[in-house]
Amino acid sequence: MTAPTTDAVGRAGAEPPVRPRRGIDGVQPVAALLGVIALGIVLVLSLDLVSATVALLLELALLPLLRIPVRTLLLRTSPVLVAVPLTGLSIALYGQASGRVWFDFLFAHVTDGSLQLALATMLRVLAVGIPGIVLFVRTDVTDLADGLAQVLRLPARFVLGALAAIRMMTLLGDDWRQLAMARRARGVADRGRLRRGVSMAFGLLVVALRRATTLAVAMESRGFGAPGPRTWARPVRFAGPEWAMLAVLVGIGVVAVAAAVLAGTWRA
Repeated sequence: MTAPTTDAVGRAGAEPPVRPRRGIDGVQPVAALLGVIALGIVLVLSLDLVSATVALLLELALLPLLRIPVRTLLLRTSPVLVAVPLTGLSIALYGQASGRVWFDFLFAHVTDGSLQLALATMLRVLAVGIPGIVLFVRTDVTDLADGLAQVLRLPARFVLGALAAIRMMTLLGDDWRQLAMARRARGVADRGRLRRGVSMAFGLLVVALRRATTLAVAMESRGFGAPGPRTWARPVRFAGPEWAMLAVLVGIGVVAVAAAVLAGTWRA
């Protein structure tokens, strides 16, 4: 069976169609990556409550635009939500001591200054971590790789090699199960749990090295790393939606810094 082809696709040298955009999900992930990096740099310039609070409130106000289910949001941000109280506790106990002393034992000093610094750090971790996670919940790693190679001009061999490695991460579980089944069929799966785990891990490493060698040979045979321009199946355009995403993230940082300066809490 043959599928009909249009003149645009069948014509020699025609540019492949660009992937259709669908709202925020259609924005090139490189724009979100650059915006999150810029926002993080702006927010780490000062450890004050006002800038962190303003940035976090603005992010929470814009969060419904992403239309992420609450369960998915809580699941993806759970590492940050767990790390925030631990970070605040460590800074409250061992941060810079100033003001009234609430608790003092050996190296632990809980004071007004350490508590304020802990609260500011917790809010700042949330302000930087939440957009860094939620903006990449629905990101396709292939789109990100296309953007890194075509927009940021990173080496194609490095970008596509990393993309292939990420895609093959899902194969590790299948390889582990196949190794376990093969060992059980040979009657060598009833040894000690620790010894069996070390042996299977070594076998998994051998399988991964063989697959990496095959991938490297395949990439070399297709001319990756060769001089000259490379063509791409899906051209990337850094246009209006990407600039808007970048402007929103940078604008959050600028508004937060301006609020801290006006409130007199800015500490560079």
